Formats: sequence, C-alpha cells, structure tokens
Amino acid sequence: MVKLELDQVVMRRMREDDIETVKAMIKEGCQGTENRLILHILTRPVCLLLLATISSVLRCFLHSFILALVIPVFLLIVYLKVTLPRSIGVLGTSRPYWDYVGSSYRGAQDDTLLNPYSRVSGKPPPTKGKARRRTKLKAEGVDTPPEIVDAEREKAAGQVWVADCEGEIVGCVSREGDCRPGIRRLCRLVVGCWYRREGLGRLLIQSLEQRERQEGARRVYAHVPYPSAVGEAFFRKLGYRLQGEVGYDGEEEEEEEQPEKAFLGFHITKVFVKDLK
Repeated sequence: MVKLELDQVVMRRMREDDIETVKAMIKEGCQGTENRLILHILTRPVCLLLLATISSVLRCFLHSFILALVIPVFLLIVYLKVTLPRSIGVLGTSRPYWDYVGSSYRGAQDDTLLNPYSRVSGKPPPTKGKARRRTKLKAEGVDTPPEIVDAEREKAAGQVWVADCEGEIVGCVSREGDCRPGIRRLCRLVVGCWYRREGLGRLLIQSLEQRERQEGARRVYAHVPYPSAVGEAFFRKLGYRLQGEVGYDGEEEEEEEQPEKAFLGFHITKVFVKDLK
C-alpha cells in the first residue's frame, strides 16, 4: 500500500488516451467479484436441487459418477461466465465495460470535480487529439463530424471520472446515462490496488454526488454485488441505505431500482439509495 496525498488528486473526465488504462483498472477490480457471484448462485438450494436432478439423469447414461456430477456444474459455470451481468469493482451494471468505457470519453473534457482536500482547484493536463480538434472546428463554424461526437451514444454510455495523481490514474468511477429526471446511478467504482483504504473511494463518490446535486439530481442509486460485506459497509458509511429499509423515504414506487438478476432469477446485487439534499 502506498500513502496517497488526497490534496494532490485531481478528479477529471476521462480522455481518449486514458481508455486503455481505465479498462485495465476495471479488469483488475473485477477479479474475484465474478467468481464470488457464481459461487453464490451455485450454492442456492434451488440451484443445488436442479444440479442434483440433472446429475441423476446423466448417471443413467454415464458409467462414471464423477462425470455425471462434474459435467452439469461445469456447463453451468460456463453459462454464467457468458451471461452474468458485469458487476465490476464495488458497484455493478449490466452493460459490458468495454462498450461503456469506449463510448464515454467524448464530451466536456476539461470538467473536474471539487476536491475538498485541495486548497486550490486542480486543473487537468491539456486535452489532446479529438477534443482539441473539436474546439477548432467549432471556432471555425464547421459542423462536428459524426465520428468525433456521437451525442446519443455518449448519453447512453454516461460519464467516466478518473482520479489523477501527478499524471497517474489511481481510481475511477462511472455514472450511467440519464434514464429518469433527477435520478442518477453510479457504477464501477475502482481504486488501484496500491491506493486502497486511503479514502480515495469516499472522495470520488462524495465529489460526484456534490456535482450531481448541483445539477438538480435528487436521488442516487448504487448496486452492490451480492454478497459484499465490504461494499455494503462502505456505502452505509456514506449515508446510503438498503432500498426498502426503514428510514428510506420512497416517494414514487415506480422510481425504485430493480436488483440485477442472473440464472433462475437470483438477485446478484443489492440496491442502495441515497436522497441528495
């Protein structure tokens, strides 16, 4: 673990040249989460009963008890690996990260989040490539080509914010595209393995909440992979409550989030909610 000075962290929008770094960080954060979710599903009573039934049927055709036991389990694991919604890092989302991240760098590249630990707001490094070209085209009065800006795709993809410490990306958090007025959904909170338990995750979430509050959002949802005691404790400390718990002032029932589901309809995430005041 490396000591991280939070006042040196600049939280900015992801740029095109950050995509590969962010993808690698997300992949690292995903390790272990998917396997825990698969184990959770495999150990559900209904799933165990189904596997036992299939094994009994296979035993009538196979002369090996081991094969009759292993084959259905192996096939189910492969099926879950292919179809399981990507619950990456602490937060989850059903959209695959490679599509999400690659679509999110377009937009206001110079945006930064407020860092309460910093006395002077940090400025991101100069924007390169397509964003600079877009500014030039706009100044010349030329319509921006479709290959540079795809507003609809960006809106669906949402935003990716990265924590930049002296040129090194040490964490990231994503906000999914606007689906309902006043409602936001945060996902894919990932902190580099060398910088965990330093308060960076809290800083990313709270700074993004502050921005969304200023833009008129009234409620934030977070999906925590099932089971994840660390993730649940993290969000409870930030003021989130499990959806449906006493103390959650739900206004409209139709606005409630539905947990992510997988094989046989098993819930693989818990929905946490926080009202922004």
